[in-house]
Amino acid sequence: MLIHVVADGTDREGGYVTERLAALGFELGWIDRDAVVAHDELAPAAMMLLLGSERSAHEPRWAGPVAAEEALVRSSLRAGTPVMGICFGAQLLARALGGASYRGDEPEAGWKRVDTIDPVLCPEGPWAQFHRDVLTPPQQARVLGTSWYGPQCFIDESLGTPAIAWQFHPEVTPQTYARWVDDDTETVRQAGLDATFIKRQALASAARARIAAHRLVDDALRYLEVDVPAADVS
Repeated sequence: MLIHVVADGTDREGGYVTERLAALGFELGWIDRDAVVAHDELAPAAMMLLLGSERSAHEPRWAGPVAAEEALVRSSLRAGTPVMGICFGAQLLARALGGASYRGDEPEAGWKRVDTIDPVLCPEGPWAQFHRDVLTPPQQARVLGTSWYGPQCFIDESLGTPAIAWQFHPEVTPQTYARWVDDDTETVRQAGLDATFIKRQALASAARARIAAHRLVDDALRYLEVDVPAADVS
């Protein structure tokens, strides 16, 4: 049971999400988003996961790789392969299905609760946030969660196969979050946050966040109608 995971070649931090998928018995096949191929060149898979990125999907310098990944998403959904997207992956999924993304006026960072109409597929959290971009969902999509910053979750079945996207970061571990904070001090400053404080938040939230992320993966797989190879995994 293969899952294709699309990620930056230098950053394959799938955290709690890929941890759960591996524990459930899935094989993870990594795809560098700078070397995306057509869907019919890939091995059959149970699902496609689009991870986050330092990139912005709407920046002209990434137009080529973004267009290739959008085409892969559309062809995968048309072929019956469900898609799950996180942060940049959510923005990419939105764009592939007719939505958009753009740079927000200020960053969204820290551990934040979301307003939800579906506490199963979009629990209120708090969830880790660390981004500057905003997605505009496809017109036909159903938005399940929002924050003051913008949409936080949507689902879409317009191409005949379900897809789900989260703008927040269910996957992130305290170690990865600390690295983001240390590597992007400008985002932290513009968000008006104290770096030490939000890194401590990540550590304090770790146990709860891991459980919540694993539960979210399980519920999303049920929505996406993905058969799980292993049974009774805690």
